[in-house]
Amino acid sequence: MKPAPTLSSAFLHPAGQTLPEPLLALRKQRASALVDMPLPTRKTENWKYSSKYLKLSDDMAISLPAEGKAGASLAIPGYKVVFTNGVMIPEASEYPDLDGISIQSFSDLSADEAQSLSLQLGSTLNHEQAQFARVNGARFEDGLLIRLKPGAVLDQPLFIIHNTEADASGSAYPRIYVEAGANSQMTLVEEYTSNGGAAVLVNTVTEFNLADGANITSIRLNMEGEQVQHIGATGVLQAQSSRFESHCVGFGGQLRRHDLQVRLEGEGAETKLNGVVVTQGKQHYDNHTSIDHVAAHCTSEETYRNIAADQSHAIFNGRIHIHQDAQKSSADMNNKNLLLNNGAEIDTKPELEIYADDVKCAHGATIGQLDETSLFYLVSRGIGRREANVLLTMAFINELVNQIPVQAVRETAQLRLNDFFEQTFQEI
Repeated sequence: MKPAPTLSSAFLHPAGQTLPEPLLALRKQRASALVDMPLPTRKTENWKYSSKYLKLSDDMAISLPAEGKAGASLAIPGYKVVFTNGVMIPEASEYPDLDGISIQSFSDLSADEAQSLSLQLGSTLNHEQAQFARVNGARFEDGLLIRLKPGAVLDQPLFIIHNTEADASGSAYPRIYVEAGANSQMTLVEEYTSNGGAAVLVNTVTEFNLADGANITSIRLNMEGEQVQHIGATGVLQAQSSRFESHCVGFGGQLRRHDLQVRLEGEGAETKLNGVVVTQGKQHYDNHTSIDHVAAHCTSEETYRNIAADQSHAIFNGRIHIHQDAQKSSADMNNKNLLLNNGAEIDTKPELEIYADDVKCAHGATIGQLDETSLFYLVSRGIGRREANVLLTMAFINELVNQIPVQAVRETAQLRLNDFFEQTFQEI
């Protein structure tokens, strides 16, 4: 029997040593624990559709950015922090120095601050479900710590631009930790882009820890190049009466994977998750979400939509877990999928696990194709068939795109999606 592939010690050895000693020690400890970790295979339940696209090698070492080199595609109406190959670029970043709000690179933390952070990193995630978050914990080269004191409000969105310079094979491991104090508010936008065309692994982790009454909006826009492998994880812990809202827009590639985990641990917490994914050619995108209702009187609402064309593959696996003490929970999950070609594939698996008896829960999933009657109606009124296809396909996802609360992101997403569908239907 052929042995299962594992991570080697060479792969887990980072190149640079820019972090404070407590974070270096944490990274070393986690790397030691991961030596010879089995890689996911098709027999690994939550990787059964994605494992065949995973390609790792020992030469995927960090490639540090050239000085001042950074990229961004958004017109940014707010503050920004720029990362290139997982390392913060201070000279390209512009963020506020406001009372009650602290934004610091991991490499700039004092020993005491780094020690405190080392005790929190990874606390928001179930690493058995998001296996590659552990790899990030063993290899991150830099990161961003955002602290909001109680009552602090960031007056404009904070954009974090993750740019990967793909001039040579390599990898990047950016990490973000957000500590939101009681009744604080912030909108965080993460945009992932790349330059060049080489095969690169981007392994990201973003964590949110919301205190009582905190209100956080997270927007994630994945627009990296075709050859980039992107494996990301987002973890959220919510205390009493906090609110977390997520908007994810993803374009397919060689491998795309995002694990989003939310734990509602305080009474009255609310979460809303929206997601849009499009794939074409032989692209791949895999979304895994998990919402744990731990406390009573919590509410979750989740809506994801996938569109797959050509021979591409999109996956949605959504799980809601209502714990025994989570009485009076309200949870709703909805996943709709659109196949544009017979060769495309979409797999969906909504899961609902309930251990409380006084709850209101619903979940559902559909897979279909463009409605021929609607197409005929548009064509009969003088609209070309290609334009009609684009209009109907955009209509399928515009309900979610229009809910993105930052106009610059919403317009960028709509433009890229429209270009995507114009290309998809170019032969019609």
